[in-house]
Amino acid sequence: MLRTHNNGELRIANVNEIVTLCGWVQRTRDKGGMIWIDLRDRYGITQLMLEEGKTPKEAIETARSLGREFVISVTGTVVERLSKNDKLPTGDIEVKVTELSILNPAKLPPFLIEDETDGGDDIRMKYRYLDLRRNPVRQNLILRHKMAQEVRSYLDKQGFIEVETPVLIKSTPEGARDFVVPSRMNPGEFYALPQSPQTFKQLLMVSGFDRYFQIVKCFRDEDLRADRQPEFTQIDCEMSFIEQEDILQMFEGLIRQLFQNLKGLEINEISRMTYAHAMKYYGSDKPDIRFGMEFYELKSEEVDLTSGKNFPVFDAASVVVGINAKGCAEYTRKQADELTDFVKRPQIGAKGLIYVRYNADGSIKSSVDKFYSEEDLKKWIEAANAQPGDLLLILCGDGDKPRKQLNELRLEMGNRLGLRNPNEYSVHWVVDFPLLEHSEEENRWFAMHHPFTSPKPEDIEFLKSGDLGKIRANAYDMVINGVEVGGGSIRIFQKDLQAKMFETLGFSDEEAKHQFGFLMDAFEYGAPPHGGLAFGFDRLCSLFGGSDSIRDFIAFPKNNSGRDVMIDSPSTIDAKQLDELKIKTIV
Repeated sequence: MLRTHNNGELRIANVNEIVTLCGWVQRTRDKGGMIWIDLRDRYGITQLMLEEGKTPKEAIETARSLGREFVISVTGTVVERLSKNDKLPTGDIEVKVTELSILNPAKLPPFLIEDETDGGDDIRMKYRYLDLRRNPVRQNLILRHKMAQEVRSYLDKQGFIEVETPVLIKSTPEGARDFVVPSRMNPGEFYALPQSPQTFKQLLMVSGFDRYFQIVKCFRDEDLRADRQPEFTQIDCEMSFIEQEDILQMFEGLIRQLFQNLKGLEINEISRMTYAHAMKYYGSDKPDIRFGMEFYELKSEEVDLTSGKNFPVFDAASVVVGINAKGCAEYTRKQADELTDFVKRPQIGAKGLIYVRYNADGSIKSSVDKFYSEEDLKKWIEAANAQPGDLLLILCGDGDKPRKQLNELRLEMGNRLGLRNPNEYSVHWVVDFPLLEHSEEENRWFAMHHPFTSPKPEDIEFLKSGDLGKIRANAYDMVINGVEVGGGSIRIFQKDLQAKMFETLGFSDEEAKHQFGFLMDAFEYGAPPHGGLAFGFDRLCSLFGGSDSIRDFIAFPKNNSGRDVMIDSPSTIDAKQLDELKIKTIV
């Protein structure tokens, strides 16, 4: 080894030892008679000290030629520091240098390699190998490593077997566009990169493997955002001879172990709510329940406290819902206008915002005083369970749209009021999703999850009768702090039921056989009842690391255009390669 110790290792107990260290120059401080160098590697920083008249002249000259990020090797004696640094684990000692050599000089980096850097996202993505030298980024990847080890440890103890599944597979519809790979040996034919190992893990259950898992790369060609990358990682799991409750309890155990061993936190209650409840009271199938502010209804199929008062906006709407922002009655007109502008943003799409102030003195002030009497507004206050000092914020519209818009406003108010503490965690399941959702544009039904999700046994009759909107899926999502971190379902395992599902989704017999014939055939050889779940591994890492972006926890991520700007990919390929693949490009 070129070194005897790493740069985070030496302590006061090592004083008087002769050591050799290697690493990158973080910074140098030349005070004339004394030179100090901070030497860094992934383990930490050790301070080096050179002194005129005591340190060999060659070493002094070499030290004065160093620049940031030079790779060097030093040998010297560990001594106790006179001015200790309690912010560094190695802050009690320094190394008195006797030999110093440059292993490799370095150009001046394009940004500061410090915890707080001056580099923007674009430049740090271009020089990602430099960004990875920074402590925060390195710690993110260490967290990712530790989480993978915890996952493997837990699942191994529970009897799961890690099995790798193919990366070059057949294109199948799973809700997003496939990345496709041309086959040179089979001209005109293509592989697809897997959006998930869904059919393979089901085939492993048919094979009798009983409990499978894989920390696996998945690929989806879709528009990107902070929590989405074209290639991402799942903790993919499947179990045989189980029911939904078995899976929920199994993976509650995994999440509890991750919080205990990685965050030092005990997660006691993991609650459950139905999809219908989540949409009605939160406007989201992944509600953040760290704080209240559930919706109340002023107009719906069950109640109407708004009609007949000559306010056309509410009269024309089928749904009027609101939230109670406790203690916000003192919001100024400017603050109320800011909230109105927020819900009018194109990505939210509300036409306006109604407010009711229930002032601390008991008086009521509303933006619709012209249409509604104080008696009318008191009924709203009762529906909202409001107290003096509270502010009611109300949206209206048709269908689920106003609830989804109000969800965005609820989260915004949670942020403004400091109710979404990133150091507090609330874990819950959302269950009983609809099996199917209808597209008005295409006038057809789509699987809300995927075509292999089983209906609730008691709802299978609706599949046969055609009451498709009533069918609940035997499906479940785990939500942490408003982030869907995992989801799964009990699978269809009978050929006849799977064929009926394909028919309902508009597949002809020929299409179903062409795309999924291998799975249907496998079901004829004794498929067991089975189900599973996949966690978004990148999302879990970002959640545990306190970040909104999964990019921070991926070693070499893509930007929002799906490009790797470091290696300049995707890129064109040589005409000879295209000829071999029998492909012509049209730009």
